[in-house]
Amino acid sequence: MLRIAVVGSGPSGVYTAQSLLDQPAGQRVPVAVDVLDRLPCPFGLVRYGVAPDHEKIKSLQGTLRQVLERPEVRFLGNVQVGEGGVPAARLRELYHAVVYCVGAARDRRLGIPGEDLAGSFSATDFVAWYSAHPDAPGAAFPLSARAAVVIGVGNVAVDVARILVRGQAELRLTDMPQGPLDALAAGAVRDVYMVGRRGPSQAKFTTKELRELGTLPGAEVVVDETELAADPGYTDPSALPGAAKRNVAALRGWAGAPGGGAERRVHLRFFLRPVEILDDGTGSVAGVRFERTAPDAAGGVRGTGTFVDIPAQFVLRSVGYRGVPLPGLPFDPAGGTVPHEQGRVLRDGERSPGEYVAGWIKRGPTGVIGTNRPCAKETAHALLADAPALAARRVAAGDPLTGLRALGLDPVEWPGWLGIETAEAALGRSLSRGSVKIGDWAGLLAAARGAHR
Repeated sequence: MLRIAVVGSGPSGVYTAQSLLDQPAGQRVPVAVDVLDRLPCPFGLVRYGVAPDHEKIKSLQGTLRQVLERPEVRFLGNVQVGEGGVPAARLRELYHAVVYCVGAARDRRLGIPGEDLAGSFSATDFVAWYSAHPDAPGAAFPLSARAAVVIGVGNVAVDVARILVRGQAELRLTDMPQGPLDALAAGAVRDVYMVGRRGPSQAKFTTKELRELGTLPGAEVVVDETELAADPGYTDPSALPGAAKRNVAALRGWAGAPGGGAERRVHLRFFLRPVEILDDGTGSVAGVRFERTAPDAAGGVRGTGTFVDIPAQFVLRSVGYRGVPLPGLPFDPAGGTVPHEQGRVLRDGERSPGEYVAGWIKRGPTGVIGTNRPCAKETAHALLADAPALAARRVAAGDPLTGLRALGLDPVEWPGWLGIETAEAALGRSLSRGSVKIGDWAGLLAAARGAHR
């Protein structure tokens, strides 16, 4: 039987485990899969990246759960791989194969003056805070600001803009921690500007996310029809892909609608490239200076030399992610990925026996959750094709869990995770809410260990 470690319990990791188990009839390779995660909780970005008010997407946890509860799979949380935990070389000694599904952990920088002023944050930090990630920074977000600028026009940008203008009544129905819920409810943000450097037909948000902005109680969407019309794809959408056409249609509907004087507003701005985050003179954000851009002949944009300032006291940067090196694995800094061939890790251009990748660390931070399924399947098929050679590899005798514990690790197994779920349900009841997330390491581990008493 092949012993396989899958590092990461988000969609790419769980889909990899599923593909390793759901083999074609008559070609079965017996496998036992340990799904390792640095956190004591499974589900990765489905738990900690999907906005709390997106219950339909978060329900994907049920599908992932079915895989992690299969008898051939074992969840081992609270297992750090790399520095401070189990080295990659040791994993290769404990398992016939290791599949790394570790995502892209670093935000892309804007590279402009003022990026590190007080009041300027990455959108990822804000998402981690309201999603109860145990690593979330303790920084106080300036929710007393009257205006916020979100730089970027992808789905994460839409999420943070929406959360800023949502009312407490809707957010109270989610699993958002009480602290962020109270802070957002007491916040003074009334205007959120979501800004892209290119035109509306090139924006990365999906139509469903975009349209949702127009359904928020007490809020309205404001667009600048002049900026929309500067995009040839907006003026004539006939040649656009279907998704871009639908986005343009939604924006056109808002452009023709009179303002309703709503309490809160989301302003969608285009053809503006950030050049500086402005200082109020005390080291805090006063706004963002943008250069107006225009379409060029190559499908991109060029600067026009005209500048626009948007006053704001809070800036969220949402311009993408980047993979980071994992100690013991090769890394391509240009792409932020591990070099591979159909998921097989390459060291100096040669296949590294027993090492594989799937998800963002394999292909870069692209696609949606469902994109991970074919990506994981390709890697799993490559691994299973290598099964004879992998079975011949010498690995340490006994249960790999014993080897992990010998390194001083204290893995949280599935019953521990069920203990966390029970504790979160109890926390919610105490607040007269549904299940509410525990957002600190001590609380999560106490709940997990309490399940074994």
